Amino acid sequence: MIYTNNLQNDYSHYVVNSEAPLLEWLLANLKGSKSKIKSTLQGRGIKVDGKTVTQFDFPLKAGMKISVSKSKRNDFFKSRYVKIVYEDRYLIVVEKAVGILSMAAGHSSLNVKRVLDDYLRKSGQKCSAHVVHRLDRDTSGLLVYAKDIETEQILEHNWHEIVYDRRYIAVVSGEMEEDEGTISSWLKDNAAYITYSSPVDNGGKYAVTHFRVLNRTTEHSLVEYKLETGRKNQIRVHSADMGHPVCGDVKYGNGDDPIHRLCLHAYVLCFWHPITRERMEFETLIPTSFRHLFK
Repeated sequence: MIYTNNLQNDYSHYVVNSEAPLLEWLLANLKGSKSKIKSTLQGRGIKVDGKTVTQFDFPLKAGMKISVSKSKRNDFFKSRYVKIVYEDRYLIVVEKAVGILSMAAGHSSLNVKRVLDDYLRKSGQKCSAHVVHRLDRDTSGLLVYAKDIETEQILEHNWHEIVYDRRYIAVVSGEMEEDEGTISSWLKDNAAYITYSSPVDNGGKYAVTHFRVLNRTTEHSLVEYKLETGRKNQIRVHSADMGHPVCGDVKYGNGDDPIHRLCLHAYVLCFWHPITRERMEFETLIPTSFRHLFK
């Protein structure tokens, strides 16, 4: 290995002198902890011969030039609505903001799939983002997109076996009485696409939601929801069923809107990697605006 100690655009530059998978080479040749090096790679802070690479097992050959960013800056990805949390050759995990759709609908141009497709094209990756699951426009949080149809099909057809932990955080109206519990019902859409709930089978889909109160005041409760099933509007309808609708919910709420947004955030997503079978565990921070209500 030849190391040149000059920084050009906040990058350190190296030249490879023997064949090795990228992560193995990085761990052997860079200073810093394994987790920091992996974070730099996942954060798109590594370039090979000028191209950003995130693939752990990318095959290096002698003579290739490695650039390591100190800021983990990404030249191709800039979006105020979408943050890439993790990327490899098969999938991308993102955290989406409020106000952007997961995929195109009607004439709306602002959607996560379009943002990712634009990034993949600009970064020279010959693939596109395939939608696996969705969040409502006004729900923020974690989403996974596949980079090819095979990965998308594995995720779609085996979703409930692959995903082993999916949790949301919500601010709900009023002071929740119970500390934790489970609510279940049958959910079905009416002709106006409003999801309604029934304690008995109404021909809809059975839905189970577990809840745990993290904090409360006399006005609001901060609640963690863990989904056993993933039905449309499940958390929002079950919250309303309990008499504590999600704040800012214009469809199922009671008008309580303390921070002028739907107070629902997908903050934990854990799944088995559809190709490598590795555990993939992601957790975001509880939104600051949620926490401020409980100071």
